[in-house]
Amino acid sequence: MKKVILSVAVIVAMGLTSCKNETKKVEETTTTEVSKEIAMTDLSFGVRGNCGMCKNTIEKAANSVEGVTAANWDKDKKKIDVSFDSSKTDAMAIHNAIAASGYDTEKVAGNEEAYDGLPGCCKYDHNMAMNQSGEIKADDHSNHDH
Repeated sequence: MKKVILSVAVIVAMGLTSCKNETKKVEETTTTEVSKEIAMTDLSFGVRGNCGMCKNTIEKAANSVEGVTAANWDKDKKKIDVSFDSSKTDAMAIHNAIAASGYDTEKVAGNEEAYDGLPGCCKYDHNMAMNQSGEIKADDHSNHDH
């Protein structure tokens, strides 16, 4: 009787061992996936421009930088929101790419030749405010006598 019980115990132990091996394989796969972490950075900065064509050019320039995953330029606020992998690029590379396309950023003046080649509707004022809050300030009429 004792011999039968021992054999059953050995079979169960072998079954548990094979389960543990399968679990280890799953853990190794998970560890490999986790090690490919991306160091994402979100950034906003001012970029001068006027219209929808400007938006396309500015966003295309930002997206051309390796590591940039998203770029969205706001025409009214004159600012761009960018997401990028900081292990592949940095903020200055994005500023430089946008400037090379002809647009001023907060840190880099737009390339003059590229600016000259922009469509007429994209010829922005080089003194316009950038990175605006977007709040429209109403004129204060309280000082006027009617």
